[in-house]
Amino acid sequence: MKFEIFVTLKKEVLDPQAKAVESAIQSLGLSNISNIRQGKYFTLDINESDQEKAHAQAEEACKKLLANLTIEEYSIKQLS
Repeated sequence: MKFEIFVTLKKEVLDPQAKAVESAIQSLGLSNISNIRQGKYFTLDINESDQEKAHAQAEEACKKLLANLTIEEYSIKQLS
């Protein structure tokens, strides 16, 4: 099964990289773009036929390695 994972800073955490991107975008004349957040993107292939077990493994990977749960949040989407 294939999963995609998005990891982003929590809303209350300052995102200086995104602020720099937002400033650059606006300096290009795209002033209607705002509230940019940046993050990390992962895809995982999990060799497991049981959907619940595969999702649990993706969840475990996020909690143990892919996301810093103190300042980041994540979402998991099953692709296949």
